[in-house]
Amino acid sequence: MNIVILAAGMGKRMHSALPKVLHPLAGKPLLSHVIDTARTLSPTRLVVVVGHGGEAVREAVGAPDVQFALQAQQLGTGHALAQALPLLDANVPTLVLYGDVPLTRASTLRRLVDTAGAAGEKTGYGILTVTLDDPTGYGRIVRDAAGQVERIVEQKDASVEQRQIAEINTGIVVTPTAPLAGWLAALKNDNAQGEYYLTDVVQAAIAAGHPAVTAQPDAAWETLGVNSKQQLAELERVHQRNVAEALLVAGVTLADPARLDVRGSLNCGRDVFIDVNCVFEGEVTLADNVSVGPNCVIRSASIGAGTRVDAYTHIENAAVGANAVLGPYARLRPGAKLADGVHVGNFVEVKNANIGVGSKANHLSYVGDADVGAGVNIGAGTITCNYDGANKHRTIIEDNVFVGSDTQLVAPVRVGRGVTIAAGTTVWKDVPEATLALNEKTQIAKTGYVRPVKKKN
Repeated sequence: MNIVILAAGMGKRMHSALPKVLHPLAGKPLLSHVIDTARTLSPTRLVVVVGHGGEAVREAVGAPDVQFALQAQQLGTGHALAQALPLLDANVPTLVLYGDVPLTRASTLRRLVDTAGAAGEKTGYGILTVTLDDPTGYGRIVRDAAGQVERIVEQKDASVEQRQIAEINTGIVVTPTAPLAGWLAALKNDNAQGEYYLTDVVQAAIAAGHPAVTAQPDAAWETLGVNSKQQLAELERVHQRNVAEALLVAGVTLADPARLDVRGSLNCGRDVFIDVNCVFEGEVTLADNVSVGPNCVIRSASIGAGTRVDAYTHIENAAVGANAVLGPYARLRPGAKLADGVHVGNFVEVKNANIGVGSKANHLSYVGDADVGAGVNIGAGTITCNYDGANKHRTIIEDNVFVGSDTQLVAPVRVGRGVTIAAGTTVWKDVPEATLALNEKTQIAKTGYVRPVKKKN
């Protein structure tokens, strides 16, 4: 089939310079959700109709399998679809989706396509409908006495009686493509909006012998669109609730399913625990028995089995081995690679560094552009001075080194195996194995010293 995604609307109610279909839901543009779903249906042609902010839309979602059609003037959904006709294969049906309706499931769309394909001698004109308790604002499905679809009437054009109809048009349709050009060309805009409605095509299809058939989604939220920031926030919660439910079904323990944000993919092993207010972005993997404390942000990272991530820890583009302990308030920046059993404690930052098995940096330290061996202890207040004002340099700390508190390692520098570095040392030269490194200091104790006293007013 062809799939056409209508994405030309301005979205005035969003009150934003960003095109409506590029507003993010779960960390990616609304339109990207629709394109991803469309791809699962393996379309012959995938066409996005753009208008307002078209260049930004092309730049954001452009890909080799996506073609674009321009609707220079927004004259309605029928006019929008007409702009895509030159790009379509006339020998297969066309499924019409919307760039601001992000949560429709592929299974629902397959059901609609299958229903239209099995309609009878001629391919049916399939309409995705839903029955609502309050259908206000939506086009109604008007049926005859035999229950067959006659037409769709928009809210503003509906009679009082028609407004009592609870079955509404979602806008998502599948149509035969070959006769579509003629049907669209015949549309008129003599309606309350002065637009060319795609909904009016249904009557032309019926007249041409293509029966109008309907299918419904498993859940009404699949058909909800975004026209305002309020609706965007509501759909975000719907999506996050669905993600949380799927995680619970898979055996993940969530302290509160309502306080979880997954903005990408989260893959969890067995017996994973996630506390409240955690955010997961990009592709994140939590292996068996991982525990994530409250208020953590984990982006594009893998966490090994049995690792504990304590509260307020931030991890980005990093890899952590098994049975590690992170945080609270630790930060792993891009390129951090921690082996099994590593401890990175409160207010420790690691960037573009490898830390070996069982090594520890428990307090207030910065380890950047470094290779740290196994069994290393890094004392509080230690930093790798990796930047000379123009270039970055690496620090190498070999196995079983003890680094005393308040040490500065001025890169490029190598600290040999088994070295002990005294507290308060600045290391700017390589240190040979099994030695004590320190800066010579003299400590003086003066007798008779009187501490100053604060003056009284």
